[in-house]
Amino acid sequence: MITIADIEAFEVLDSRGNPTLQAKVTLSDGVCASAIVSSGASTGKKEALELRDGDKTRFLGKGVLKACENVNQKLKVALIGCEAYNQAKLDRICLQLDGTTNYSALGANAVLGVSMAYARACAKSLHLPLYRYLGGANARVLPVPMLNIINGGSHADNTVDFQEYMIMPLGFDCFSEALRASAEVYQHLKKILSERGEITAVGDEGGFAPNLKNNQEPIEVILKAIEEAGYKAGDEIAIALDVASSELYDENDGYYYLEGEGRKLSSLEMVEYYENLVRSYPIVSIEDGLSEDDWEGWKVLTQKLGEKIQLVGDDLFVTNAQILQKGIEEKIANAVLIKPNQIGSISQTMQTIRLAQRNAYKSVMSHRSGESEDAFIADFAVALNCGEIKTGSTSRSERMAKYNRLLEIEKELEGGEFLGWKLFRS
Repeated sequence: MITIADIEAFEVLDSRGNPTLQAKVTLSDGVCASAIVSSGASTGKKEALELRDGDKTRFLGKGVLKACENVNQKLKVALIGCEAYNQAKLDRICLQLDGTTNYSALGANAVLGVSMAYARACAKSLHLPLYRYLGGANARVLPVPMLNIINGGSHADNTVDFQEYMIMPLGFDCFSEALRASAEVYQHLKKILSERGEITAVGDEGGFAPNLKNNQEPIEVILKAIEEAGYKAGDEIAIALDVASSELYDENDGYYYLEGEGRKLSSLEMVEYYENLVRSYPIVSIEDGLSEDDWEGWKVLTQKLGEKIQLVGDDLFVTNAQILQKGIEEKIANAVLIKPNQIGSISQTMQTIRLAQRNAYKSVMSHRSGESEDAFIADFAVALNCGEIKTGSTSRSERMAKYNRLLEIEKELEGGEFLGWKLFRS
């Protein structure tokens, strides 16, 4: 029987230059594999705990030596000798060892690093690609990319309130052609912004971060880039938004503050704001349109727009199956963003995705703003047939690592299946 022979973890740096944890798992057959844990900037209140050292003399308190120590001592002792090829059992042992519901003892970064590295080592031991090991014979859907090409909010230092303006290349027959078209739109957008004298520096996820006059102007500029690239907006390429409205919400008075426009709006006014945007532009998806605490507002938003567009819960659901179940029961949103480090293990992430799929909620695999060269989520999206992936623009190598891995997978699957508009049109 193949078992775990060794586990170790150490600090590495993410795409923002902050420390994060890399875990390495070695099996008794000599196979070893590692994984790097990502980290978010805009985080939901109910996310699993990312353990940081708090020592201001190292990395401004952001070190992860404590999380690494938890891997190198507690998790290592508990897991050495455990059988390979049993992801659910390994993840269950980690959860029980931590003893909390949010990994506040060991750190979700410690547990997830081991969970990812173990999955990768098991796949390698069986001579299987990661997507095949995790998803089985049915894993063959290449996800439609949601490319964040204009950044705002907490992902950029500019006057745009919404966090992400994305394009979705839905009118193509395969992933590679969809990615090519997106890359061309991105280059045309850069040219347009440069000609206008706007800033073409990029934010955390590779999108541009210009100072535009309101929250509609980025859409207008993107539509022009789509046209100049030779594509049809709303036919071949659509628009998606991540508002990250928990960042705009004031819990004290219950209003949303759009500082870039000098406005404050109630929940109902925000819903009306989105209705006008959807009427005016080819928007197919809005993520975190309202605060994670504004469940009554979410009910109204879903009633008004849930039959027309995709409404994605990120901070709302934090990849948590229990919270998602509540949303399903209360008919809130119709899609869930999937971030493994929000929940803490591969098995728990898969549980949330499968719950969503059983209840006709879409699943969108997602990176974090603090990323690395690790392309685990590319395989993970294909393994679970998510159909959609968020992993930034066609810029910055930590984002391109995921896209390039998907191009490899497409080749291995001899095309696979690319859903495109089938995601939204039955």
